[in-house]
Amino acid sequence: MEFKMEGLQFKLKNSKMNRWKTKMVMLKAVIMVLLWLCLFCVVAEWSVHTPRIIKDVSLRSDSTMSARVDSDYVAIDRPHRREKRVYKNNGYLLVSTNGGLNQMRAGICDIVAIARELNVTLIIPELDKTSFWADPSDFQDIFGVDRFIDSLRDEVRVLKELPPKLKTRVESKSYPSFLPISWSNLSYYHDQVDYYAKILPQLLKHKVVHLEKTDSRLANNGLPLQVQKLRCRANYDALKFTAGIEELGRRVVSRLRRKGPFLVLHLRYEKDMLAFTGCTQGCSREEADELTKMRYAYPWWKVKVINSDQKRKEGSCPLTPEETSLTLQALGIDPNIQIYIAAGEIYGGERRMRSLRSAFPNVVRKETLLKPEELSFFQNSTSQMAALDYIVSLESDIFIPTYNGNMAKVVEGHRRFLNYKKSITLDRKFLVQIIDRFTKGSLTWEECSSSIKEAHANRMGSFSHRTVIPGNPKQEDYFYSNPYECLDLDQPDEQLRIM
Repeated sequence: MEFKMEGLQFKLKNSKMNRWKTKMVMLKAVIMVLLWLCLFCVVAEWSVHTPRIIKDVSLRSDSTMSARVDSDYVAIDRPHRREKRVYKNNGYLLVSTNGGLNQMRAGICDIVAIARELNVTLIIPELDKTSFWADPSDFQDIFGVDRFIDSLRDEVRVLKELPPKLKTRVESKSYPSFLPISWSNLSYYHDQVDYYAKILPQLLKHKVVHLEKTDSRLANNGLPLQVQKLRCRANYDALKFTAGIEELGRRVVSRLRRKGPFLVLHLRYEKDMLAFTGCTQGCSREEADELTKMRYAYPWWKVKVINSDQKRKEGSCPLTPEETSLTLQALGIDPNIQIYIAAGEIYGGERRMRSLRSAFPNVVRKETLLKPEELSFFQNSTSQMAALDYIVSLESDIFIPTYNGNMAKVVEGHRRFLNYKKSITLDRKFLVQIIDRFTKGSLTWEECSSSIKEAHANRMGSFSHRTVIPGNPKQEDYFYSNPYECLDLDQPDEQLRIM
C-alpha cells in the first residue's frame, strides 16, 4: 500500500512537471511571436519613412547612380500635406497653353499665379496640340496631375475638370474667351475699369472664362514677392514629370554617371529652328532653299524675308555645330568629357557633327544610351522626349545652350534654383566675330581662346540681378531664367539693374 502511494505521488509530481514545462514552452512561443511582430512593425515603419533613394537602389538595374543625383528628386518627391486654402471662388479658369514643352511649362506657372490673384478655380491646363510639333500629349502624359493639385492646394484650387453643371456651357461654348496681353501686370486681370477687357468681371458674370494662350502672360518684374515665389513653387515643386518619364530620365543620368562627369549641350540646330530663324550658315544652297520653303509653309511664323548673314552678326542665330566645337575647345572643356546632345535631329546629320565629334569623341544622345524598347513609348511625343532632355540637363555637371530658346532659359533658371549649378550662357554675337577672325587668320588660337574665356568668365550661372528694360519686356532678362527672388530673398527689388 505504501509502495502504491509513493508511486502515485511520483506520478502526480511528474505530471505537474510536465504541465510546467508545457506552459514554459507556450510562454516562450508567445514571446517569440510578440518579438517577431515588433520587429515586423519596426521594419515596416522604417520602410515607409526611408528616403526613396535607399529603397530604389536594390530595385533598379541602374543602381550605381550617385546619391546626389537622386537627392534632388527625393527632396520634392513627397511634399507634406498642405492645408487647403479656403476662399470664395470667383469662377473657373480654362486655359489652352501654346508652344513647346518649356514654353508651356512657364506659361502654366504664370496661370497658377493669375488664378491665385483672381481667387478662381483652375482647371488642369490643356496642352498645345496644334503647334509645329503637333504633339498629341495631354497634361497627364507629361506631368503628375495629383502632384500638381496637391502641392498647390494651400494657394489655389485646381480641378481635373469642370463641375458637371458647368460642362454644358463648354459644350455650347457659351463663355468668353480671351487672348491676354503679354507681359501684363496683375491689374490687367482684376481691374474693373474696362469691363470687357478685364478678366475678373467676366468671371464674375459668366463663372467660366477661357484663356487662349499662356506664354509670357505676366511681367518679368514689378510684381509682389509672393507672386514671384508662387511662380517658382509651381515650376520647381508642382510641375513634376510623370513617374515613367522621371524613371527613364534617371536611368539616362545613371548610365552617364557610370563613366564620370558629363556636359549637356543644348545644340539647337534642328530643321524647324533654322527655318524659323532664317539662319543658314554652313548650309548648302539646296538646304537653304528647303529651309526657306518651310518658313513660308507655316503662316504663324510671321517673318518671311530674313538676311541670314546680318542676323548671325547680331548674335540672333543658333551656333552651328562647327562654331560650337571651336567654342568648347576655346573654353578649355576637357576633350574626354561626355557630351550629351539635348536636341532633336541635327540638320545636316553626321556631316555637320563631324568637327564636334572629332574634337570631343564621347558625344552621346538618349537614343544611344537607351535601348529602342526603352525609348519606344516616348518616341511619338516631342514633349516627352524633351522632358527626358530636361531631366538630364538639370543633373549635368555643365549645361551649355547654343541658342537662348525656352528650354535654355527655363533650365538655366532651374539650375540656379538647384544651388547655382554651372550653366554657361554663350555670347553669340561676340563668338561669331572672334571665330570669324580666327578662321580668317587674323587671330592666333591662343588669342582666340583667351578672348573667349575672358568674355565668359561671368556667364557661368552665378547670382545676378535681372536687367529691366522699361517698355521693352521682351528684350529684358526673362524671369524664369533668373528667378532671383526665389534664390536670395534678402535682395530688395530696388536693386534690379535698369537700362
